[in-house]
Amino acid sequence: MSQDNLIKLECSDCHRVTYHTFRNKKKVKTRLEIRKHCQWCKKHILHKETK
Repeated sequence: MSQDNLIKLECSDCHRVTYHTFRNKKKVKTRLEIRKHCQWCKKHILHKETK
């Protein structure tokens, strides 16, 4: 796994980076948006890919 496929997921409410994951940038052109649990907001919320 290369580091250029590594992305950060940021909470849309508190704007903290809470998750890191991998994405195939050749196949998936759009930014990821996943509903995940935020440990600071204490609820499931939309996480978006950051730069």
